Amino acid sequence: MSGIFEAIMRDIELLARPALFNLYFALASIPVGFALAVVLALGRASARPWIARLSGAYIYAFRGSPFFIQLFMFYSLALALNISVWKPMGIDWFVLHPLFLGPLILALNTTAYTAEILYGALRIVPHGEVEAARAYGMSPHQIFRRVTWPHLIRIAWPAYTNEVVFLFHATALIYFTLPVIDGQRDLMSQARDQFQRDYNAFLHFSVAALYFLVISLVVFFVFGQVYRHLTRHLPDSARLGFSFGRRRVHGV
Repeated sequence: MSGIFEAIMRDIELLARPALFNLYFALASIPVGFALAVVLALGRASARPWIARLSGAYIYAFRGSPFFIQLFMFYSLALALNISVWKPMGIDWFVLHPLFLGPLILALNTTAYTAEILYGALRIVPHGEVEAARAYGMSPHQIFRRVTWPHLIRIAWPAYTNEVVFLFHATALIYFTLPVIDGQRDLMSQARDQFQRDYNAFLHFSVAALYFLVISLVVFFVFGQVYRHLTRHLPDSARLGFSFGRRRVHGV
């Protein structure tokens, strides 16, 4: 029994550094993806048809194709441009590096999913409050900042929390496609390397899964606290409840 415990603790220690790479991929892509998603969601809601169609096409393209294929596509494209573009510019070492390319592809992917979440929330912002703000004499910028955005982010936050967790899970696929450089392995890459040494899949992949589980719980907790802050002025019955089972509404 002590031998099993020692093996588990050894794997926990061994996978601690690789977990930092998964965290890096997520943390580097989330801010970029969120900022682009806001622009894309507003474009999807634009009164100009060509802007709305372009935004919708981007969202459909990334939501309609597997992330694993997107990794292959963008990595292949980057390699194809290496000799003609990146090397003459002297930036091939940067553009082809997984620590740049991984977050970039993740950001492009989460932009589409987050934009769809924000667009859905934008559509159900109370129209009466927007009209009241116009009647009060607010400018479009003031209306967005003081009326539309607070409602939008409050409505979208629970679904966006799930998207952040899914994005963190998707980091497990990056080193299945991109090359490992200077021993920079993530959780799944390191667990696979350990498995190839002793074929103990249950131990190594279970510990890797444990890291994903613990970090996901931290994300749920932090984002839950943010949601409580966003809804601090609302009664409990009007808030969506953060739970680890089915999504529920307080008081229902």
